[in-house]
Amino acid sequence: MKSEYDPKNIEERWQKFWAENKIFEAKDNSDKPKYYALIEFPYPSGDGLHVGHPRPYIGMDVIARKRRMQGYNVLYPIGWDAFGLPTENYAIKTGKDPKVVTKENSDNFRRQIQSLGISFDWSKEINTTDPKYYKWTQWLFLKFLEHGLAYKAKMAINWCPKDKIGLANEEVVDGKCERCGTEVEKKDKEQWMLKITDYAEKLLHGLDTVDYPERVKAQQRNWIGRSEGALIKFDDIEVFTTRPDTIFGATFIVLAGKEDRFTGRFVINPATKEKIPVWEAEYVLPEYGTGAIMAVPASDERDRAFAEKHGLPIVENYQEAGFENFGKKVVKYKLRDWIFSRQRYWGEPIPIIHCASCGAVPVPEADLPVLLPEVSNYQPTDTGESPLALIEAWVNTKCPKCGGEAKRETDTMPNWAGSSWYFLRYVDDKNDSEFASKEKLKHWMPVDWYNGGMEHTTLHLLYSRFWNKFLFDIGLVPTSEPYQKRTSHGLILASDGVKMSKSLGNVINPDLIVDRFGADTLRLYEMFMGPFEQAIAWNEDSLVGTRKFLERVWRLKDKITTDSSVEPKYEMHHAIKKVSGDIESMGFNTAVSALMIYANALEKHDKVTQEEYEALLKLLSPFAPHAAEELWNGLGHKESILLSPWPEADESKLSPKEVTIAVTINGKVRASFKIGSEANEEELRTTALSLIEVQKWLSGGEPKRVIVVPGKIVNIVV
Repeated sequence: MKSEYDPKNIEERWQKFWAENKIFEAKDNSDKPKYYALIEFPYPSGDGLHVGHPRPYIGMDVIARKRRMQGYNVLYPIGWDAFGLPTENYAIKTGKDPKVVTKENSDNFRRQIQSLGISFDWSKEINTTDPKYYKWTQWLFLKFLEHGLAYKAKMAINWCPKDKIGLANEEVVDGKCERCGTEVEKKDKEQWMLKITDYAEKLLHGLDTVDYPERVKAQQRNWIGRSEGALIKFDDIEVFTTRPDTIFGATFIVLAGKEDRFTGRFVINPATKEKIPVWEAEYVLPEYGTGAIMAVPASDERDRAFAEKHGLPIVENYQEAGFENFGKKVVKYKLRDWIFSRQRYWGEPIPIIHCASCGAVPVPEADLPVLLPEVSNYQPTDTGESPLALIEAWVNTKCPKCGGEAKRETDTMPNWAGSSWYFLRYVDDKNDSEFASKEKLKHWMPVDWYNGGMEHTTLHLLYSRFWNKFLFDIGLVPTSEPYQKRTSHGLILASDGVKMSKSLGNVINPDLIVDRFGADTLRLYEMFMGPFEQAIAWNEDSLVGTRKFLERVWRLKDKITTDSSVEPKYEMHHAIKKVSGDIESMGFNTAVSALMIYANALEKHDKVTQEEYEALLKLLSPFAPHAAEELWNGLGHKESILLSPWPEADESKLSPKEVTIAVTINGKVRASFKIGSEANEEELRTTALSLIEVQKWLSGGEPKRVIVVPGKIVNIVV
């Protein structure tokens, strides 16, 4: 082992050792308890990783490595969420096949991630664009269809004229496409839908059974938007209201519309028996309730503003009793069914064949997967149809039911499809006969700890919970909730505090950092730079400090003594307890700080026991695994440090045997003394007053006051 720390000499070598010895591979037949750690699998963009991407990978890697040392059989898998618009838009721009682009991108991502020593089980690698994977995405869609949860409906969709794609409500922000910022238009289109609304109550109740941050649960509940209220008929218009008691103050009806407009119609208020006008306005949302409200301007600010603008009546004092005669109690949700169609090429083909005689016919399981055909033009059509619609040889087929002429569905699935069940495929990724075996699902599910970005805690989390709950209801998975614990990480921002973006030119390639400082320095810095759940700005100057810390740990090996009379100091037990606890709360920055404090303490001692040094290496290994492995091996250990047990703190040795007590007189330190850490206040007071340095200030008299802070200081006022 070299005397100087040189990451280039050790990191690739240990990565090769881990791979060859399959250190990170989960075992399906193990006597150890299972632990399933999961990150949101990445989209492999052409730009490769920037330094913000590895933060969640490293964070969960710390957890996974600790669990292995705690005796768990750990599944920590990785894959690629590779269907979607960015790759397709690149294909449109360059004419390059999306399959080729996806392979190039994922190959680069894999190389970069492996260079960081993340302990992913690469034997479980999946890719949503692999026909062996999307065969089962298609199969699962057919299960939704079989159970009445997939249907086709003509509806007004959000249409992005630039991307030429239909958008879910969730993908429209302030009336604009969240991807490109173009103003969204409304367009009537037949779309495949998934009936997620049937699972609204189950999705709500399930939140009470899982360990999610309260803000995540609140986002889920708000998106589902459960409201208890009443349905009331005003002639042929039915409105939903959470305040049926205000019906006597309702002076007009408002339907969802694009502008303020009087329809020319009147209806009867069933409570007052008066004719009231029917208007249209943009402030009424078509997706909430029935898309119609009874306006009570005396009780609602928006209704009042509308009434004053258009000269409509306002009844300030109205009756609030007797409304029960008109209210039919119901529960409504803000949640809408999930639009499951995209008129694009780069997605999973929807496995449906349309027959003039038989209608929409599922593709037989034996014929799955329905493969994406080769195309020369990836550009969406101006009519709004998918590019697949232009490939007649692929579209024209035979009906599986009657054998007659038929046409394939040309819509593809949305980019959320493959990510809604990938956590299930990881447990049995090579299975060709089913999406995953019940035996393996029973062993590994649910996911014990799932970490991802806050931007995905609403939609992805909701959609994947919905898929899992449906599969649970039909007996295909063993647990109703897929994730037992969910946490989120903050972004790493550019040095000026703005988001890293290629367009802004502020992206930092981790390859450059690894080459200059080493992977362990990058890993350690990303965990140390600030609270894991908060956004934090990148500061390359701080990398120097973490690199120097690793160099100090490296030099500490020269202090190891074989003298059996030297016992480990209390600092070891304190560090074990602090680092262990902080990892569990994802307090990675304070865990690294505790490691630095421990190393400082060891540096102050003339001799360090091997037990103390090995404890430091074990605690360090989840954060800086290459250096820890090299130093561990240098101590004579033949097996990986990952196969050694995680250290345990001895509670009885968490305090020093002796402490130094400062003595102040009238606020100034005049003396100090050492005493047993268990000394009580009276012992501390007596000892302080007996000191020669103190006696000369007392001049034979008594002090006015003595204040004792156990374990720290004695304050004497004379």
